[in-house]
Amino acid sequence: MPSTRLKDVVRVVGLGCLLGMASAAAIAASGAESELTVQQRWKLGGPGGWDYLSLDSSGQRLFVSRGSRVDVVSTQSGKVVGTIPDTNGVHGIALAEDLRRGYTSNGKGDSVTAFDLDSLKTIQAEKVPGHNPDAILYEPTAKHVFTFNGRSKDVTVFDAATLHVVATLPVPDKPEFAVDDGAGHIYVNIESDPGQMVVIDSRALSVKYTWPLPGCATPSGLAIDRIHHRLFSVCDGKVMVVTDGQTGKQVARVTIGEGPDAAAYDSKRGLVFSSNGEGTLTAVREESPDRYRVISSLATQRGARTMALDPVSGKIYLATSEFGPTPPASADQPHPRPSQVAESFTILVVGR
Repeated sequence: MPSTRLKDVVRVVGLGCLLGMASAAAIAASGAESELTVQQRWKLGGPGGWDYLSLDSSGQRLFVSRGSRVDVVSTQSGKVVGTIPDTNGVHGIALAEDLRRGYTSNGKGDSVTAFDLDSLKTIQAEKVPGHNPDAILYEPTAKHVFTFNGRSKDVTVFDAATLHVVATLPVPDKPEFAVDDGAGHIYVNIESDPGQMVVIDSRALSVKYTWPLPGCATPSGLAIDRIHHRLFSVCDGKVMVVTDGQTGKQVARVTIGEGPDAAAYDSKRGLVFSSNGEGTLTAVREESPDRYRVISSLATQRGARTMALDPVSGKIYLATSEFGPTPPASADQPHPRPSQVAESFTILVVGR
């Protein structure tokens, strides 16, 4: 039998090896994090602005809202391979891959368009009882489509197969982005100041809770960690707030870039992202469900504030364009936006 002293030496050596491996792993992880770069820029051009991006589960088709249409971009070639037309003022694209359908929320048309995921042909278009449908979400358990209507401050629920309206849910103020936990709850950022979050029971089709979001003004993008029940809302004032999805308690605040509009959670790598209109992508390490640390702020391009994440490869797709001067403020446009330079619309591909 080894002596006590020898046992102690073995323990120390073993512990040293473990610490060395942990340190090496940390260094490797840190190195991987620091290598986040803009790898490609696909200059697609074409008329129209943009809003949300959606990526199919294969990671090979990126659906991009472009004002009055949706362009479908191959992530292999960086080229437009299809178009869904007549989506007036399109904001969001929800993909129901189990039904082989997609849905768009058409803000200016106050309508929803259903299209075939394979052929991209329109199946039907239906009016939304509310006004300015913005975000859109497909809930696969009950097979419902939810539109979040900014001007009428409500949520419309459709049968995904027929697009018949099955419920209308009033909310406290303008609903912004929404996520589904896969267990009967839909969480919705409410774009008020201070911000709020509404929890919808997706089975009973009713508003279950309304939670305050302290320190979060006009929340926009929202992401979810389904395993740890954490919700990530990006807000004005360079703030991301983290909410416990079971209790509504705020567990953390993180400093991000200016002008965020989208958030994404990479469960494979334990990272949260905020895409910021100032031209940065903030990457945040989830060290534990209640501890978060900014690990990088990648320079992207001004206006790149909406994104889609590929959970398999870890690649992030951002949309933006070049801009001209901002016109002077007027009574009709007290907060004018800068003009978009023609044919400058671009998708940025971020990866390692």
